[in-house]
Amino acid sequence: MGNALRRAAGVVAAGTVVAVALAMRKVEVVARDDALQNAVALVTGGSRGLGLAIGRELAARGCRLAICARDEAELLAARHDLEQRGAEVLVIPCDVADRAQVDALVEAVTRHFGRIDILVNNAGIIVVAPLETLTAADFERMIADNFWGVVNPTLAVLPGMRERRSGRIVNITSIGGKIAVPHLLPYTCAKFGTVGFSSGLRAELSGTGISVTTVVPGLMRTGSFLRAEFGGRQEAEYRWFALGASAPYPVTVSAERAAALIVDAARDRKAECTYPITALLAARFAGLFPGATAEILALVDRLLPGPPALPTEPLPGAVIEATMRAPLLEAATILGRKAAEEYNERAAPPVFSRY
Repeated sequence: MGNALRRAAGVVAAGTVVAVALAMRKVEVVARDDALQNAVALVTGGSRGLGLAIGRELAARGCRLAICARDEAELLAARHDLEQRGAEVLVIPCDVADRAQVDALVEAVTRHFGRIDILVNNAGIIVVAPLETLTAADFERMIADNFWGVVNPTLAVLPGMRERRSGRIVNITSIGGKIAVPHLLPYTCAKFGTVGFSSGLRAELSGTGISVTTVVPGLMRTGSFLRAEFGGRQEAEYRWFALGASAPYPVTVSAERAAALIVDAARDRKAECTYPITALLAARFAGLFPGATAEILALVDRLLPGPPALPTEPLPGAVIEATMRAPLLEAATILGRKAAEEYNERAAPPVFSRY
């Protein structure tokens, strides 16, 4: 009987310790989330895809939101979505590659809310095509949107953050900023630059109260393959990219999960956030074994579609798909299509000439 009582007392004590630990953990998480309560967050590219998912997550943590994008109609749809979830939202059309527009954006948000506590640089574009079909204009456009589109908002918010000695800057880069994925060369160039800018910025702002978090995502299920642009043998390029962007975990991660990881990293002022595990392992492997990585990437390039006989102008995935009869592809990309519906990526943008 005595042994039984002692065992029972031990079980009770252990249960108490676990309960206390869980309660303390909950208090710790709530205390950390309090850092985001009533914070003003500006999310670029916030009308759809990952940007919209991040906006939802920030709103759920108690942030007041400002979102920007180039398309005013999409911004209004995003505002409706976020307001339905109880968010306070300011929407402003802006091309983040245009410094004057960005300065006006930051001034308007500051005038409306009084300050900007969190900047999430999420806006960007992607072109999928072999090098033979690309022009200098494609590189210039990628650098303008994906590199200067991060630098411009950052430089615009820094004076206010420096004055308050407080702020969080979150730069959404890509695994393509650490591994040069074939058929994404202009995008990769811009993202490598963004990773360097973000990492260096964190070092230079150390001790100022301003943190910089570099987010390095792998493939995510946001439905963005319908908005990505494809050159070369367009249907073939679209197929491989859409299949990859619609794969289940751990090849991809859901937009909702990605947004939660990003906001957690911003809250905790982490230096870097890389996901999913496949992207983290790939980045580590590339850092340790650059020669082997280059050989693997060369093999991947040989497996991808070659250049077409005639030049093609990059077109959005949704436009390309509209000319295809591919029921098997539709079935295989069902997860990506569900994400496109959820995050406003479904509507096809207009076809227009870029040159």
